[in-house]
Amino acid sequence: MATMKSVQTGAVDKIDVVDVERPMPGPKDALMKIRACGICGTDTFFLHIGGGPFGAGGTMVPVPLGHEPAGEIVEVGSEVEGLKTGDRVVVNPQGSPSGIIGCGGKHGAMSDYLLLEDCEVGKSVTVFPDTVPFDVAALNEPMAVARHAVNRSEAKPGDKVVIFGAGPIGLGAAIWLKLRGVEHVVVADVIASRLETALAVGADAVINSAEEDVTSRLTELHGQAANALGQPRPGTDIYIDAAGVAAVVNTTVDSAKWGAKLVMVAVQKKGADIDLGGMLRSELTLIASQGYPTEIFEVTQEIVEHHERFAKLISHRVPFGEVEHAFELALTPGAAEKIVVTFDE
Repeated sequence: MATMKSVQTGAVDKIDVVDVERPMPGPKDALMKIRACGICGTDTFFLHIGGGPFGAGGTMVPVPLGHEPAGEIVEVGSEVEGLKTGDRVVVNPQGSPSGIIGCGGKHGAMSDYLLLEDCEVGKSVTVFPDTVPFDVAALNEPMAVARHAVNRSEAKPGDKVVIFGAGPIGLGAAIWLKLRGVEHVVVADVIASRLETALAVGADAVINSAEEDVTSRLTELHGQAANALGQPRPGTDIYIDAAGVAAVVNTTVDSAKWGAKLVMVAVQKKGADIDLGGMLRSELTLIASQGYPTEIFEVTQEIVEHHERFAKLISHRVPFGEVEHAFELALTPGAAEKIVVTFDE
């Protein structure tokens, strides 16, 4: 029996690197050799709880990790069309019939190989050219999340936007907004190095919200408007929450002009008491953004075209042989921006 290395949840805040059987593709499947795989906040969520409550009676069981892979096809089933050995591909983690890859499904992509079940080009997998490094291609999934948030915002070129949170999703949203031609994009965070990255990828301005008054700074940058009662407010049109903390919601409600929008893409770490009266006074629209209903492969060609810009989002490239260290970094607040684990070619 051929085996491979695969990462799964272990004890709380620990991973286990285990030997598992190497998948054998059937006629409708393909086998992908993983060359790079990003680490996401969802991975660390499963680590914090020590697995997933998917066993009998809701008991915790190990979860195979990894849902941001890029790699190459090494075997193709006889019924798979449009794919050949050697193709460089990214995948749709939600396109697997046995469950979401790396998020409670049967398979995880933080492994030597990944089985692509019922493989269909354009639905479960798409091909990218060799001009793009595997580590940058592995950003495809989180950049689809960021793109959906921007799509949900319906931002127009003349809009003024602020993004709270300069992690990969927030920075990805900044890139998509600027590529869309949005006039002015501000990124707010509390970590100086992340704000430097925001400027490097094209943000027009940044705010260190630990040191600056956000509302006053936004008024300087976006001009002064008013809420429905005529009270002065910044001229910001769209607020994007890519941080997931109550302070973002509260700041937005306090700052929003009449008709502003708040797009929530981050998972809220704790529930926030929302000032509904404040929302009423600005007619603030709250828009939730979840996943990537259509965007998973819509983003691929633009990542190819602008791959050098997207590469700036990666702060750490860690070899698979040091994957324990990669997850230690991911579990340490502020230690890394975006970690991509690389595999031998």
